[in-house]
Amino acid sequence: METRCLYLLLVCVLSVYPATADNGSVKKMKMQYTGMPLLKFQIWRVFEEYSRVLTQRYPDIRIEGENFLPQPFYRHIASFLSVFKFVVIGLVILGKDPFTFFHMEAPGIWLWAQENKMYACMMVFFLSNMIENQCMSTGAFEITLNDVPVWSKLQSGHLPSMQQLVQILENEMKLSAHMDSLPHRRA
Repeated sequence: METRCLYLLLVCVLSVYPATADNGSVKKMKMQYTGMPLLKFQIWRVFEEYSRVLTQRYPDIRIEGENFLPQPFYRHIASFLSVFKFVVIGLVILGKDPFTFFHMEAPGIWLWAQENKMYACMMVFFLSNMIENQCMSTGAFEITLNDVPVWSKLQSGHLPSMQQLVQILENEMKLSAHMDSLPHRRA
C-alpha cells in the first residue's frame, strides 16, 4: 500500500519536471491541461500599480496597504478549520479512531481514509484550505484618505479606474484645502 503511494508521488513529480525544465513551454503546458487560456487577477498587483502611479503624481501622500478583514464569524470558522484539519490528519496518520471515544461505529469514509492515508490527508488538507480561503476572502478594495472613505468596491461592485481615483483624490484635496483656509468659529 505504502509503495503504491510512493509510486504515485514519483509519477506526479516526474510528470511536472519537464514543464519546469523549459520556461518557454510552461504556458503551452498549462493550456494543454486546462484546454483554455488562464486569466488571473490579483488585487495586490492592482494596489501596487495604483500606489506607484499615485506616488509619482502626489509625492507628499503616504500610501499604505493592508488586508480587509472578514466578519469575525468567518474568521472563527477559518481558525477552527485550520486546527481541525491538522487534528484529522494526525488521527489518520496515527491510525486512531476518534469514533470509539464516542462509542460510535466508524463511518465508511473513515475506514477508507485509514486504507488510503496519503490520499485522504491530501484531500483533507486541500479541501480545508479551500474553505478557509473562501472564509477569509472579502473581495474588498477599500480606499480611505485620512480615515475618510473615498472608494468602496464592496459598495460599488468594481475597482475604480485610475482616472476615477485621480479625480476623487483631486476633489478631496481641493475640499480639504478649502476647509483648512476657512476661519475657525467658536461656539
